[in-house]
Amino acid sequence: MNPPNDKWQAMLQRALDALHRTTGIAGQVIEREPMVAQGFRADARIEVEANGQRYPYLAEIKRVDRFAILGDIKRQCAQYGDQLLLVAPRVTAEAAEKCRELDLQFIDTLGNAYLRGPGLLVLVKGQRPIAGEDQQQAAPEGNRAGTATNLRVFFVLLCKPQLLNAPYRDIKQAAGVALGTIGWVFFDLNARGYITGAKGKGKGKGDRVLLERQRLVQEWVTNYPIKLRPKLNPRRFRAAKTDWWKDVDITKYGGQWGAEVAAEKLTAYLRPHALTIYLHQEQGQKNLTRLVAAHKLRADPQGDIEILDAFWHFEDEKPMPETVPPLLAYADLIATLDPRNLETAKLIYDRYLATADAQA
Repeated sequence: MNPPNDKWQAMLQRALDALHRTTGIAGQVIEREPMVAQGFRADARIEVEANGQRYPYLAEIKRVDRFAILGDIKRQCAQYGDQLLLVAPRVTAEAAEKCRELDLQFIDTLGNAYLRGPGLLVLVKGQRPIAGEDQQQAAPEGNRAGTATNLRVFFVLLCKPQLLNAPYRDIKQAAGVALGTIGWVFFDLNARGYITGAKGKGKGKGDRVLLERQRLVQEWVTNYPIKLRPKLNPRRFRAAKTDWWKDVDITKYGGQWGAEVAAEKLTAYLRPHALTIYLHQEQGQKNLTRLVAAHKLRADPQGDIEILDAFWHFEDEKPMPETVPPLLAYADLIATLDPRNLETAKLIYDRYLATADAQA
């Protein structure tokens, strides 16, 4: 369980007060961090009252600083049903419209809202901060979750849970981070209730145990496209033939398929429209030159082929798989907000990530 957070409580109460101010609808917190399913907790169970009826919700508090976050929250509807309610510091008018399109209910601390149910339909957008009001409000994960270094380490721990109790040098090798940062990452995870136990060797009582894995997955998926992905040296190309990739062994170039191609290979459900390749650092430039020459790729800022630097290295994956880990494929699909990609992302989550959660 995450520790109680006064800032978290204050934000939720401000949002409920703002809802009452702009709509006259009253709301209250019924339970903090209720268990939803398979060890997964919502941020709160709340209830709003309108027209003499009560409407229950499971609240998820998030900062909406990018549309891609809305896709990940919408995916959670499968677990929450119609009870999912996004609570945010601020939802812009544009984001409010996107929420309505996705049928994602929300309230924010300014009084913007979208609520719907039997006998209930509310849409308020365009409310702005009151002069002098402090808008430096953060979601529970705030700045703690999100350095690129932390995200690298979180990723390898989620993909390879055995690294949780491995020597620091093994984690350093897998995540490509400085050895001295790893202790601080574990301190952060422990302080926020994601792990328990101290540094362990073997199966002793001091072993670290990962708690609330699903919540850490969601946090990683939310932060990855904002804070780590832009640092991966993205380059775009275009090919003369759209189906050039189908017979390519991408691992010969030190690469792995991501996003839509990875989804097609993992689920056999999606027909790729855009191609994403992650190239590993070893002989990276040489391999990129070989790939471009062999398949007649040309640089194009608007091209449908994106090539990024891989940010992980797993020694136990030899030969290298042709697709990136499911967590990364899932994150890239969610970030597109394309309905067909969101549908396929759910398949990946159910087949690979939810199973890992159950076994963790």
